Amino acid sequence: MTQHIIIIEDDSVTRRRLAGALRKQIYRVSEAEDADQMEEILARDPADLLLVDINLEGKDGLTITREQRAKSKAGIILLTSRDDQIDRIIGLEMGADDYVTKPFDKRELFARVKNLLARINEIGTATPKPDPVWQFGRWQLNRMRRRLEDENGAVEPLTRAEFELLHAFTRHPGVILSRERLLDLIQHRQWAPDNRTIDVLVGRLRKKIETDPTQPDWIITVHGEGYVFASPES
Repeated sequence: MTQHIIIIEDDSVTRRRLAGALRKQIYRVSEAEDADQMEEILARDPADLLLVDINLEGKDGLTITREQRAKSKAGIILLTSRDDQIDRIIGLEMGADDYVTKPFDKRELFARVKNLLARINEIGTATPKPDPVWQFGRWQLNRMRRRLEDENGAVEPLTRAEFELLHAFTRHPGVILSRERLLDLIQHRQWAPDNRTIDVLVGRLRKKIETDPTQPDWIITVHGEGYVFASPES
């Protein structure tokens, strides 16, 4: 079945133009002007991807992101204005997968939509294989099941972006990785100098895997260069 995208945008002109452009890309597209309309659509037709404007009237995009991430595996891309940097960071912390700045280039948006939906589809259709498990400290990262478990088997929930970053780190233990390289590994998109995506994700991961996030044992900052994931054998 064609993948389903819901656009939650209160500007009707922007919403209709974007919906029309995405339909030409052979997606099923639904339109909602607010959170209530989105919920009505989701009740009858679950979404693969939500395109959410941050600055909605009533329940804003950040609240929608937090609520949907708690109960849904749908991809979430935030639509933001140029002066929404703080909100973009908060949105990523709440579990959004990506964001696009208005006015946006349609080709860039289509590329991000396509890449995110492809990753979601890959997760859902992957053929089960013996579990490749990466052990570090008291943690086990199951790369096939996309699960992080502690020594007692308790699952530590990870967003898609958090898993991809941790996966990238565990594939390159002991190697200093720049923010640009990490972005390429997890999202395959062009690096923007003011983009703090990696720093936000690192902060979120440290809170989950480090005994003391302010004195990390695993994800180490290398000032002026990036980050290095400590080798379990070190």
